Amino acid sequence: MTPPEPTNRRHSAADTWPLIHAERAALAADLAELGDQEWATPSLCDLFTVRDVLAHLTAGASLNTLQWMAGVIRCRFDFDKQVAVQLAGQLGATPADTLARFRRVITSTSKPPLPAVAMLGEAIVHGEDIRRPLGIHRDYPVTALTMVADYYQGSNLVVPAKGNVRGLRLAATDGSFGTGSGPLVSGTTLSLIMAMTGRTSYCAELDGDGAAILRDRCMTK
Repeated sequence: MTPPEPTNRRHSAADTWPLIHAERAALAADLAELGDQEWATPSLCDLFTVRDVLAHLTAGASLNTLQWMAGVIRCRFDFDKQVAVQLAGQLGATPADTLARFRRVITSTSKPPLPAVAMLGEAIVHGEDIRRPLGIHRDYPVTALTMVADYYQGSNLVVPAKGNVRGLRLAATDGSFGTGSGPLVSGTTLSLIMAMTGRTSYCAELDGDGAAILRDRCMTK
């Protein structure tokens, strides 16, 4: 079979920010009626509840490059500590406070020193980290998913996605995303994104000789 043509390409911030804002608004709407017990549900991020992950998203949307760097310096370049400090600062006293803080940054264009498409990736991946454990389904726009898949397959920033898919051929079954050569990994664009960013539960939704390789790599991280 002929390998798929790589779909990675540059996307302008002007094209990307409306998609980010739409994802944030959709997540806020999905969480509007959660009870306290649901807010305490473990997310797909280790040791984080769904409330914690939402506060983390708020923190990312509240920082510009200078603020992010100042926080890193205060935490002596301990990036995990910096994430924890920023998260705690956005958690609020109650789940309602957490959601209200998130709603205030829905249309923010502030970001750490990352490309805008990385913020779209954060919104989608962490949105699934929250939604999947709560049993909430979202039909993500395939255009947005393809942009994020394009970005992650070539990046090790934040998560080692590029390393996870090294030597594998990825092919989406619901869109145009395709990249790489080697053992095939096929599935929905969302499942490919979540698997390449280390969410092993999505590997069960993938097919091909490379699916087990990708799962094993994610499990050893």
